[in-house]
Amino acid sequence: MDAMSITKAVVLAVVEGATEFIPVSSTGHQLLVGHFIGFQSPNNTFEVLIQLGAILAILAVYFRRLLGVATALPSDPKARRFVVGILIAFLPAAIVGGIFSKAIKYYLFNPWIVCATLVAGGLVLLVLDDMELEVKKTDVYDFTLPMDLRIGLFQCLAMIPGVSRSGATIVGAMLMGADKRSATEFSFYLAMPTMAGAFAKDLLDNYKNLSKDDAGLIVIGFVVAFFSALFVVRTVLDYVSRHGFWLFAWWRIIVGSLGFAGLIILG
Repeated sequence: MDAMSITKAVVLAVVEGATEFIPVSSTGHQLLVGHFIGFQSPNNTFEVLIQLGAILAILAVYFRRLLGVATALPSDPKARRFVVGILIAFLPAAIVGGIFSKAIKYYLFNPWIVCATLVAGGLVLLVLDDMELEVKKTDVYDFTLPMDLRIGLFQCLAMIPGVSRSGATIVGAMLMGADKRSATEFSFYLAMPTMAGAFAKDLLDNYKNLSKDDAGLIVIGFVVAFFSALFVVRTVLDYVSRHGFWLFAWWRIIVGSLGFAGLIILG
């Protein structure tokens, strides 16, 4: 574990934490950055496992609210419905990821696909920002179970790197009547079981292949990703509520276009 490897791990961890909860695709950014700085982990294990830091950032920010939901479960039907709804929304990704994760990594985890989906996703966000959608839900606790399931199906699109898990769930929620803030907040909640499940599966599949150096880099990446994500989670909701998604849309288009140029010029 030399200084160059540590530096590359820190860069990727900052990228992970900064992009995980905004609709720009953390996986896509990590694949592109890793490609151009020459960082490649076996089966992209590093990139997946450091997501635990981002999960803990969500838990830190929403701890009081999550504790309130947990303590209300025995007596509050609304709290029970919310928890069941999150689990239902998580189910499609759990099934698809459990069955096809290895094939998805083998066939789809390449920088050309990432660039294409980054640009396409940016165009979708620009269109969404200009649409006058009817708002029916402004509170994640009022989402219905069928709505939760449909959002979960949208999340499955994020199996394609560059699509963005948060982007897919936000777009799905808004098309079904959620406002921007509640759609973004629901994507935060749904991230917890989804990312925890991906972490557990990847660790189970690859722990035997990890060396001491790999483990050390993962620990460093975990800590950096936590603080990077913590900053984003504390600021993104207010930003989205006030300004929408145009900044993220253009960021995706620019990064995807630059990625194409880099792949053509540098290979």
